Amino acid sequence: MTDQTMVCANHPHRETTLRCNRCEKPICPQCAVHTPVGYRCKECVRRQQKEFETTRQIDYPIAGLISAVALGVAMYLLGFLGWWGIFIAPVVGGGVADIVHRAVGRRRSRYLPLAAVIGGALGILPFLWRPLNLFIIIFASGELGALGTVLLQVVVPMVIGGVILSTLYYRLRGIRL
Repeated sequence: MTDQTMVCANHPHRETTLRCNRCEKPICPQCAVHTPVGYRCKECVRRQQKEFETTRQIDYPIAGLISAVALGVAMYLLGFLGWWGIFIAPVVGGGVADIVHRAVGRRRSRYLPLAAVIGGALGILPFLWRPLNLFIIIFASGELGALGTVLLQVVVPMVIGGVILSTLYYRLRGIRL
């Protein structure tokens, strides 16, 4: 076996024994990116990430709009269930994620879940506005007797909305719950 010294492709003054497992380019530990399949150079990692990003610009507004409408309808319907809606919320979030995923042609992106969550939050906001205003009015008036009931009217939609949004985000991110 011959002892052949290699130098890093990006830093010619550094000796190395490490190679990118994709393109076989010699790289030093500073240039190496640790992946589940081994060390790769930064160029190969960037090239692979570009292959992952398949969305078009129109997909972000589509995801946001569909999420806003779907979560608005879901919050309206779950409002009839009261706090029992907390148990249905993860199913709703997963269903909305599947609808968004199909609507954008099953394309994927790092920022698509964020666009869907922002749209969904805008769809949930009208259902939080009225109880929150009522809570502020009662708290400011000093009649604290009805504060517990109004607080429940504020907390339940917030919890339901939070569960739906978190499920939507993680399902679109690729993490199956």
